[in-house]
Amino acid sequence: MPYTESAGVRLYYEVFGVETDPLLVLVSGGGAQLLSWDEEFIAHLTDGGLRVARFDNRDTGLSARFGGENDIDGGYGLSDMGDDIVRILDDLGVDSAHIAGHSMGGMMAQMVAIQHPERVRSLGLLSTIPGTSPRYVLHGERPELLEPPVRMTREQAVTLTETALRSLPTGRYEAQIDWHIAKTGEAYDRGYSPEGYSRQWAALRRAPERLEDLRSVNVPTLVFHGRDDDVLHWCSAVDIAEAITGSELQVQPDMGHLIPHELWPDLSQALLRTARRAEESR
Repeated sequence: MPYTESAGVRLYYEVFGVETDPLLVLVSGGGAQLLSWDEEFIAHLTDGGLRVARFDNRDTGLSARFGGENDIDGGYGLSDMGDDIVRILDDLGVDSAHIAGHSMGGMMAQMVAIQHPERVRSLGLLSTIPGTSPRYVLHGERPELLEPPVRMTREQAVTLTETALRSLPTGRYEAQIDWHIAKTGEAYDRGYSPEGYSRQWAALRRAPERLEDLRSVNVPTLVFHGRDDDVLHWCSAVDIAEAITGSELQVQPDMGHLIPHELWPDLSQALLRTARRAEESR
């Protein structure tokens, strides 16, 4: 199993595709393991000519923990988490790569583009925000993340996921309840650490504002957001696309914060198109 061992940060990652193809790193959102990037979705990308890496963010899955069960602040920031992406590139011996991140993962990708622009060929910024403006953040202060979480059994975690999904109103897209239940159980078995999300949240609460810095980013960029996202407002996508010259903006009707499986082909084609633009300009 491949792990990075850089400056005391041990990150678990997996790689798919042909070694000589350009690399795309997929970055998961807050509390999510690499399982959030399904292998079926990854196959769309590798079939299109990209090598793909996915990894467990710090404090999730098989990667390093930055505290114990009662620690809700790991002492790191969003910049450190962005550097984790660079650690993956270094471990693979890759000088630069395409980077796509969802939610918190998109914020991490922004930090790499701002602080290590030479390492980024293109960006995919999915359901994410460039700062903490109340215009963007719809989920409130999340006080439950400011204290040690109540731990659950595997059965309780799976039941909570199922109950939450079955309570959602019927919409344009399938809720993919069976998929989410299976992923919840698999994630629990790989590395249950709810306090890890609290530590990531602490990093996000002190993250720097990035919108003005994004105006200096000059790589091909896809900005992809749901019109019905009730976690992070879609106006953030408009602001990001306006800041990064030449971005492709997609605001998907009837899509919430998560990306429906029905949109995997569209998203993968958009990421491939963005990567192709970057490769053609090299």
